[in-house]
Amino acid sequence: MISSAKVTPLVNNPDRLERRLKEIPAEPGVYLMRDGSDRILYIGKSKKLRSRVRSYFRNTQPLSPRIAMMVRQVAEIEFIVTDTEAEALALEANLVKQHQPYFNVLLKDDKKYPYICITWSEDYPRIFITRKRNLRKEKDRYYGPYVDVGLLRSTLHLLKQIFPQRQRPRPLFKDRPCLNYDIGRCPGVCQQLVSPQEYRQMVQKMAMVFQGRTGELIDILTQTMEQAAESLNFELAAKIRDQIKGLNALSADQKVALPDDTVSRDAIALAADANQACIQLFQIRAGRLVGRLGFFAEVPSGGIELGAILQRVLEDHYQTVDAVEIPSEILVQHELTDTELLAEWLSEQKGRKVTIFVPQRQTKAELIEMVERNAKYELERTQKFADRNTQAMQDLAAILDLPDLPHRIEGYDISHIQGANPVASQVVFINGTPAKQHYRHYKIKNPTVTIGHSDDFASLAEVIRRRFRKYKDVGAGLTDTISPQTDNLTKPALSREQGISNDFPDLIMIDGGKGQLSAVVAVLQDMNLLDKVRVVSLAKQREEIFLPGESFPLPTDAEQPGVQLLRRLRDEAHRFAVSFHRQQRSNTLRRSRLDEIPGLGFARQKQLLAHFRSIDYIREASVQQLAEVPGIGSRLAEDIYSYFHP
Repeated sequence: MISSAKVTPLVNNPDRLERRLKEIPAEPGVYLMRDGSDRILYIGKSKKLRSRVRSYFRNTQPLSPRIAMMVRQVAEIEFIVTDTEAEALALEANLVKQHQPYFNVLLKDDKKYPYICITWSEDYPRIFITRKRNLRKEKDRYYGPYVDVGLLRSTLHLLKQIFPQRQRPRPLFKDRPCLNYDIGRCPGVCQQLVSPQEYRQMVQKMAMVFQGRTGELIDILTQTMEQAAESLNFELAAKIRDQIKGLNALSADQKVALPDDTVSRDAIALAADANQACIQLFQIRAGRLVGRLGFFAEVPSGGIELGAILQRVLEDHYQTVDAVEIPSEILVQHELTDTELLAEWLSEQKGRKVTIFVPQRQTKAELIEMVERNAKYELERTQKFADRNTQAMQDLAAILDLPDLPHRIEGYDISHIQGANPVASQVVFINGTPAKQHYRHYKIKNPTVTIGHSDDFASLAEVIRRRFRKYKDVGAGLTDTISPQTDNLTKPALSREQGISNDFPDLIMIDGGKGQLSAVVAVLQDMNLLDKVRVVSLAKQREEIFLPGESFPLPTDAEQPGVQLLRRLRDEAHRFAVSFHRQQRSNTLRRSRLDEIPGLGFARQKQLLAHFRSIDYIREASVQQLAEVPGIGSRLAEDIYSYFHP
């Protein structure tokens, strides 16, 4: 089970392609093409999105080899509608710089563009250039990526001249600061001559530059340039003039309809039907669109005030962001239920006044209209997707003779390479949509599964036993609690009363044929759970569905909506398993064999490698030769020798 399974490209599914093209409006905007792994392949712009995107898939129009290769990989198309073609151009430039798609002309070179990192997780934050965006520490902030590396380096060097800050990652001396402190380049961080609070305030000023707020820095440089010119130091004045030009070039980006580039603002609007509301929040910083967030909210049967939905979304959103990311203005589509309360809370969090209002004047009102149009298109697309999901679940219920729609479906798959690094995946679809918060990984613990000897049947049996072991004690006496005839609306209440939680599936799908299915059925039968949940398997070659105890597959068509739903579940389970297997394999390759020897720490590993130069020589060494290494005693030498000579 090592072959890759991805979402089918659109060119291989003409019906899905035609439906997607019809969803794209004939308005100006930006389109994003993604492959089966959800990676962005290409970002483009057009004054008529539908015509432009459709042109990629016309057989009569010749394409360059590069674009033809890209079209064959496209599995999904997204779009953002703008008011004018100029705005589409601005947005395209910003998105290409942010995502760096492979097939855009800008990225013909395979190098990675750098980011600026500010380590707010440290008491004394560092500012440095990096090409790796490590998001393990939530407080750290990354700005970029920047295309002009030389300009970025000169700007950072300029900032270090204007704002004294730490110049070295580690102190040069133990008991005194280095020369940078004496010349005013560093405030003495290594000896803690400046408090963390004062230093962080200084770094915050530097962060404003990379947030597009260069006004303060340019004002300082302008004053310095004028003073140099008055002192007839024209060489220094010309140098500072060039530095100001560099800062302007670094922070210059295309504008999005708003001439005021000094105010950061968010614009939020929604589109709603009788069941749900789609909310779009556009983040505009220094006059440019830097991000778009999407939210969904359920609308009760009795209806709800639209301002209340916007109020709830804003409250939930701004609770998860830093104070510096709260904008000065928030443009809303409808009056909120409690505007003053939210504005006061945000102002307190930000430390500056935050205004919330419904725009009436032309420029900002048009911005809200643009956000609302994007929300409408997203809602329509989601409604069509939900309708297709409902149709797929209805068809699947008919195929499997289920009394009700399968609300929760779980899929399982195994991934390994000839028994090495065996893992399993559990993916969950709720109402036909992936619920990634419920995904789970499993490392196979079966001792018989080793390198060169794989056993997918035993691996699946182990995973199912571990997944449902908490139901084993309650399974025997619950014949009617979670039977296929139980209504989905009453099942959660019945489950809680009898000790079964709400994560019990309506249907289990196993990636494989009759053999894999039989192994899983045996486990469920042993745990007295086989009559509580339906289980099927989906074979890859002919997309055949097998039921327990049946020798032949169900008579189905591979293109039926219900079968396609199982295929999506199977492909997602396979993708999730393969990604985890690759991660485990990479960790194994990176880990030294010396790590597996008990009692041999990192320092002693360095001593061994410094003495023998390679693991091969360590393997061939005798116990006496190993004991001669400093820090390696006779007992540890015997353990090392026994490890390589079991």
